[in-house]
Amino acid sequence: MEKKFKSGFVGILGRTNVGKSTLVNNLVKQKVAIISPKPQTTRRKIRCVINRENYQMIFVDTPGIHKPHDKLGERLNATALGFLEEMDVILFMIEASGVIGKGDKFVAEKLNSIDKPKILVLNKIDLIDEDEIGKKISETEKLGQFEEIIPISAKYNINLDILLESLSRFIPYGSPYFPEDMFTDQHPKIWVSEIIREKALENLREEVPHSIAVEVEKMEKRKNKDIIEIEATLYVERDSQKGIVIGKNGSMLKKIGSLARKEIELFLCEKIFMRLWVKVKKDWRKDESSIDRFGYTS
Repeated sequence: MEKKFKSGFVGILGRTNVGKSTLVNNLVKQKVAIISPKPQTTRRKIRCVINRENYQMIFVDTPGIHKPHDKLGERLNATALGFLEEMDVILFMIEASGVIGKGDKFVAEKLNSIDKPKILVLNKIDLIDEDEIGKKISETEKLGQFEEIIPISAKYNINLDILLESLSRFIPYGSPYFPEDMFTDQHPKIWVSEIIREKALENLREEVPHSIAVEVEKMEKRKNKDIIEIEATLYVERDSQKGIVIGKNGSMLKKIGSLARKEIELFLCEKIFMRLWVKVKKDWRKDESSIDRFGYTS
């Protein structure tokens, strides 16, 4: 490997719903992280790999920082903050279109104690006028010391090349960590469980979506047939939620399963046969052992 090649890790941090997962998906050009306007959509630390001629950059997408209301919330914050010392450079994302709030300031305070290169990204500039961008940059300069402040639109791929070029300057020289054709280290079962949960987030309201965890018990190819069988369980916290997820005559569960199956087939280029169940795991978000079981480890 030539010495000119670089390889390193970029940690993405920010409060909920600032667009971290959208950025990762568009950089990798694959859907590796689920997206929803609902808070706490991302529950896992996801590594996504970008390969270029002279570098490999591993982006680590994390749960959004928020005020926790249960053990799961505490675990998600610990996941988001606990990896910073391992990163080569930290990307702190805030919304250009929103007010710099308590959540942004809380994350900024945590970052100020970390001795790593930091780049602040102003996302969603497509939602504000061009003359407002400079004003917003001036506001964000007060949050801490940053190598650069870069305005982008993750959704519309605005300035993403500029962002990558900037990040690459802080990546150390070294051999790649992952094979060239690899774009995420997520296990396929985890990815499938997240797609199912995404469809639940899209179609359920109020508190119900946040109470759902998905566990894929089976994912294997049928013998002598080009079809993958998937069996998964959606866990909720109360009996009343179970009825909502199932829906009248099973209509909601069928809808979630149908939407998930179509997306999984499109991604895997394989036919899918899917069975879904709904079970109650009372107050699982307050139980450390259940949080561990569903893989939400820090």
